[in-house]
Amino acid sequence: MKMTTLLKVLVALVFSHVPVSPVLPQPPVHKLASALEKIVPSDAVLEKIGEGFDWAEGPVWVPDGQYLLFSDIPRNTIYKWHEKEGLSIYLRPAGHAGSDPPGIELGSNGLLLDAEGTLTMCDHGNRCMSKLNSKDFTKKTLVSRYRGKRLNSPNDAVFKSNGDLYFTDPPYGLKGLNQDPNKELDFSGVYLFKTDGQLILLTREMTFPNGIAFSPDEETLYVSNSDPEHAVWMAFDVADDGNIQNGRVFFDATEWAKSGQQGLPDGMTVDQGGNIFATGPGGVHVFTPEGTHLGTIKTGQIAANCTFGNDGSVLYITADSHLYRIRLNTTGLGF
Repeated sequence: MKMTTLLKVLVALVFSHVPVSPVLPQPPVHKLASALEKIVPSDAVLEKIGEGFDWAEGPVWVPDGQYLLFSDIPRNTIYKWHEKEGLSIYLRPAGHAGSDPPGIELGSNGLLLDAEGTLTMCDHGNRCMSKLNSKDFTKKTLVSRYRGKRLNSPNDAVFKSNGDLYFTDPPYGLKGLNQDPNKELDFSGVYLFKTDGQLILLTREMTFPNGIAFSPDEETLYVSNSDPEHAVWMAFDVADDGNIQNGRVFFDATEWAKSGQQGLPDGMTVDQGGNIFATGPGGVHVFTPEGTHLGTIKTGQIAANCTFGNDGSVLYITADSHLYRIRLNTTGLGF
């Protein structure tokens, strides 16, 4: 249950001073297989390092500066969290700044860095993919239309090592979702934006494509589907030209969603061993590359997304109004 408006206002005034502290549930890890202990310590502690947000999303670790950035979509804000400095506002407005917003989710969603370290964002409220010039905090639109029609509201994205950008485009940024009169595309797509500026529709078969990630060898693309009627993580083979094929269900969590567990398949990240850390009903689930569910990091809040930070062994988790971290026995990709 979310906090009352008054409590959120009070927390917002002091959240830069929120101390690092253990949070419930304790213990935070539900182990299904002994192999999990090689990845998540049996005595791991889930720490709360921030709270009071409306809906925290899209975290990314910035090595040059050693800090975390993440979105609060309804507040139209990107926050910065630093170990010594605490929490501060990094960018506001982070998304839509006009007088006619498409919905209540105005801000950015998924955040990531390109090979040069430039912040790239799913510009949820502006219905496009953007890059930020950190010197003057101006944005450049990368892509906003497919075959002349506006995108829905880009949600999450991942770079391939060659610079190609893969992203999902569900309708969550629109007031009426799929029934919104401003929705110009009659589907929700997964796209490939190539370095030469070409935008390719990879699939339109997923109802609510959301989180997206590559396997370490980039031969498999994972995409979550946040549909309570078909709550699954999909896996696709990646062809030499960047297209995807042989789509199959990697893991089906529909029964979890229908049983009342909080959350749906959402954001995810991958470690160097190819294990997938995927937010979904009940918390952050750890899957092997073969799709075996090893266990769950229970957040007690609806888990939205996660990313590795620090030396690569710390997992940061955005979950509803909270920001968490947990130290692991594994290392994330890119570290």
